[in-house]
Amino acid sequence: MAAAADRLKTIAPAVKQCHCGPGYKTPMDAVKNGPREKIVYLPCIQPPHTKKFKPDYLATVDVDPVSPTYSKVIHRLLMPYLEDELHHSGWNACSSCYDDPSKARNRLILPGLNSDRIYVIDVGTDPREPRFHKIIEPGDVHKMTGLGALHTSHCLASGEIMISGIGDAKGDKSKSGFVLLDGEDFSLKGNWERSHITIGYDFWYQPRHNVMVSTEWGMPNAWRKGFKPEEYTQGLYGHSIHVWDWTTHEKLQTLDFGDDGAIPLEVKFLHDPNATMGYVGCALGSTVYLFYKTPKGDWDFQKVIQIPSKKVEGWALPEMPSLISAIVVSLDDRFLYLSNWLHGDMRQYDITDRRNPKLVGQVFIAGSILSDSAVKVTKDEELESQPEPRYINGKRLEGSPQMFQVSLDGKRIYVTNSLMSAWDQQFYPEMCKKGSWMLQIDVDTDNGGLTLNDKFFVDFGAEPFGPVLAHEIRYPGGDCTSDIWI
Repeated sequence: MAAAADRLKTIAPAVKQCHCGPGYKTPMDAVKNGPREKIVYLPCIQPPHTKKFKPDYLATVDVDPVSPTYSKVIHRLLMPYLEDELHHSGWNACSSCYDDPSKARNRLILPGLNSDRIYVIDVGTDPREPRFHKIIEPGDVHKMTGLGALHTSHCLASGEIMISGIGDAKGDKSKSGFVLLDGEDFSLKGNWERSHITIGYDFWYQPRHNVMVSTEWGMPNAWRKGFKPEEYTQGLYGHSIHVWDWTTHEKLQTLDFGDDGAIPLEVKFLHDPNATMGYVGCALGSTVYLFYKTPKGDWDFQKVIQIPSKKVEGWALPEMPSLISAIVVSLDDRFLYLSNWLHGDMRQYDITDRRNPKLVGQVFIAGSILSDSAVKVTKDEELESQPEPRYINGKRLEGSPQMFQVSLDGKRIYVTNSLMSAWDQQFYPEMCKKGSWMLQIDVDTDNGGLTLNDKFFVDFGAEPFGPVLAHEIRYPGGDCTSDIWI
């Protein structure tokens, strides 16, 4: 009996610390104890010249350096319909459900940006070979919610799944909002929002402060055809973020950045669930804004990064913005990373001083200002000369860094170069002809620094069904842009 009691004493601490739900107890738990990623999922989109007769697909890529199929696509799940424009994805459960043993991260939620169809993908049965679990048809989404252009997907602690709709079912800016799915049977539950907004895009919530923040891209019928600068001045693109009451689902404030914050795309709270601040990357403004809760209890903002435009010849406009297309905050809240989709570089900022980010790492990969391009830079506040083109495995890197994901330990970044097929065709037609890529960037987390890893290269121009465009990256165990702590 005494021996049994002693064994129970040794077991008890482990039982107390055991988690049965998905994810990690804290962000730092993920940093310190999360496993190295071995596979990733990412959508592959047909370029404009093939989308009418070839479907998009979900690719599984091997990122395990000891695997014989390292940096290869090992599985492709072809969609049963055409012209979905797969884009972003999310999970049925994440660290927000950490304390719920009934939950498992085993379904990937994959909306179509152009079709408004929602694919629920089973990645639990065989993580290396995803399969379909359920398909929600666009007509049902439109009828129940009136929303369209489905974008960001987040799992909620309630067990539900929320997906942002950028515009209405017709692609106009009459309304925007958020679609709710049941987390068990994935049935449509209706709209989350109880206030009216006209343009949406991304969102992030922070339950301990009863708040959600959402951003604005533009009217779907505008950006689906490419980008026209005059449509921004016509009011078809946004420059504000919205602050919501997480409990009542009502909008509390609209924070207008003005033209300096034109097209605010990705929003990221700090991962610390006690934090009352976060960052927004503004594409056309080429700025990053800090938003924060004031001592009065309302919310305010401050511009903390401004990337200078470059004066150019041989381009569509006399000045080229950097076009910040994505931002990510590392899980330890030490670094903010961003991609400049037109200038062609990725940047690492130390944000330990939240209001004064410090540039500590930068790497040029491709972009629109390369030395052998038709564009001549006539005035540059940052560079002395135009960057040289880069090659990996003998192949020139077309396009520019766009979507990316940071590893749990912060030491690796995986990056792709497609923004959206219509914009890809407009700005980087060679990428649409030759296909996309996925690269790895090694990160110095001690002193700062970014280095392109030439041993990792996924060539989506060599796919068996022809060249495709790769977008957002997801780790099966959760990552910096999917998991939220409560």
